[in-house]
Amino acid sequence: MLQIRLICLAVLTLWVAHGQEVQEANPLTGTLKTLTSNAMEQYKLKSLIVQIRFKGQDLYTEALGKSMTGVPATSRMHFRNGAMAFTYMSTMLLELIDQNPKEVSLDDPLSKYLPELRDADRITLKNLSNFTAGYADYAYQPEFVNALYLNPFRQWTTEGLIQIGVSKPMQFELGTNWGYAHTNYAILGLVLEKITGMPLAEAMRKYIFVPMGLEQTQGFDTPQIPVPVLHAFTSERRAYLHIPEGTPFYEESTFWNPSWTTAEGAVQTTDITDMSKSMEVVGTGALLSRASWAAQVAPKLIGFGHPDPNCHPSNSACLCPTCMKNTAALNYGLGIVNLGSWISQTKLFAGSGATVGYLPSQKLTISVVTTYKSDAFDQEGDYTNASGTIFKLIASALAPNSLAQ
Repeated sequence: MLQIRLICLAVLTLWVAHGQEVQEANPLTGTLKTLTSNAMEQYKLKSLIVQIRFKGQDLYTEALGKSMTGVPATSRMHFRNGAMAFTYMSTMLLELIDQNPKEVSLDDPLSKYLPELRDADRITLKNLSNFTAGYADYAYQPEFVNALYLNPFRQWTTEGLIQIGVSKPMQFELGTNWGYAHTNYAILGLVLEKITGMPLAEAMRKYIFVPMGLEQTQGFDTPQIPVPVLHAFTSERRAYLHIPEGTPFYEESTFWNPSWTTAEGAVQTTDITDMSKSMEVVGTGALLSRASWAAQVAPKLIGFGHPDPNCHPSNSACLCPTCMKNTAALNYGLGIVNLGSWISQTKLFAGSGATVGYLPSQKLTISVVTTYKSDAFDQEGDYTNASGTIFKLIASALAPNSLAQ
C-alpha cells in the first residue's frame, strides 16, 4: 500500500509540474474517467461534477451529464452549498475568538448573547458548534416537515425555525450525547451577529469570502442562484403527496426555497472550485491560530455519543445522522466532518448532493457534486447521497488507507 501511495503522490507531483499534457497521458486520468463514467450509470445520476486539486492547484475537473434537457452540465455551474455554511460559521467563531480571546470563548454560555433561549445559561458556544447541546432539530418536527412538503417555496425566518427547535423536548441531556440539529447553527448565526455587530451575510463576506478568496460564493435571502445554474430534480415529495406506486413523479426542485436550512445570511450558492478552495483553507487552518484550528478539526469526539430513540431517525430529506457514536471513520469537529484522515463537509438538498474533503498529509482536495435521474428515487421518493460514495472511491484510489474503517 505504501508503494501505491508513493506512486500516486509522484503522479500528482507530475501533474502539477507538467500540466495538462501529463494529465491527459496519465493512467490515473483514465482510471478517474472510468470511475466517473461508471458512477453515472450505477447511481443513476443526471449530472456529476468532480474536481481534484493538489497543493491548491487544479489537477482534474470533469463535468458529466445534463443540468437539464439539452443543457450539458459544466464545472462553472452554481449550486447550493448546504452545510458548508456550518463550516464557515464555526470558522468565523474561531476567528473572532483568536482576535478577541478576552471577550469571546467557546466556553461562553449562550445566555451571554441570547439569554431568552431555553437552557441558555448552561449551553455553551462549543456545545452548539459540536452538536452536544441537545436541542431538538427543527427539520424533523412534524409541523415543519408538513409545511415544507406542502409548500417547498415557503420563506422561513431564522427566529421561527429556532422557536420550533427549542420548544420541543431536548434530544438528550446537555453534553451527554451527540445529535445533529440544524437548530444549533441557526442559533449560532444569531450569536455571530451579536458578536460582530453586523448582519450575518456581511460578516460572511468580511471573515470568510474575502479572506478565503471565494469569487463564486454568495448569500441570498431568496431561492436565487446565479447563472450558470446546475438544475436539480427530485421525487422526495412522493410519499407525502400520496403518489400511487407506478405513477411517474419527478419534479424540478432547483428553486425550492432553502431558507429553512440554516440562519438567514448563511444560505449560499457556490461552484465546485470555491467549494474546493474553502475546504483547503479550513483544512490547513490558514485563517486560525494553531489552537483554534486544532479545536475545529481534531477528532476529539471519537468514541462519544450513541443512538437514542429520543433522537428522530434520519430521513430522505437530510440523510444526516441525528444521535450516533462518533468513530474514527466518521466523527464531528466544529462545523466539519472527519472522514478518516479527511477534513470534509457534505450536503443533500432537494435532489442535489455534494461532498468535499481535504487531506492535510498529502495536500489533496476532492470535490464531488451530483444530481439525480428519476430512477434514482424509490417508490417512497427516497434516495442516497451518491456524492459521498464517489468521494470515497476517488479518495481510496488516490490516497489508499486514508479513510478509516
